[in-house]
Amino acid sequence: MRIIKKYPNRRLYDTEISKYITLEDVKNLVLDGTSFVVKDVKTEEDLTRSILLQIISEQEHNGEPLLSTQSLTHLIRFYGNAYQSVFSDYLEQSLDIFTNQQKEFQSKINEAVSSTPLETMQKVTNKNLEMWQKVQNDFFKAAGFNPKKDDK
Repeated sequence: MRIIKKYPNRRLYDTEISKYITLEDVKNLVLDGTSFVVKDVKTEEDLTRSILLQIISEQEHNGEPLLSTQSLTHLIRFYGNAYQSVFSDYLEQSLDIFTNQQKEFQSKINEAVSSTPLETMQKVTNKNLEMWQKVQNDFFKAAGFNPKKDDK
């Protein structure tokens, strides 16, 4: 695990390469898939989430936002709510599914398949729909709803 130390002057020090780095460098570690942890140099407190949130905040401010005002409002409302952990699991599973599907889709595009592009898209779409339905059903079950039973 790569260790990045955060100093009181807000500087980040990458212990693997023995030099100070920026938030942009940390963002590149994320994009490269590098595992790391950010620790306060004095207290050894794990500050990784805080740094990642700071990167997201800068991304939202400096470019076209990924999260709309409505999305952010919904997220805030889930904090402290009885369904906070259920929503957190649901969101994480949804992002995992989306990421895996993107990788799979990219893989399918990269390999020369004998099927037409339309057939390939149709297969990916069907698989996406199946996984999304499973995530939704798991969410409703965890929230105490039974969609099939409640429809009657």
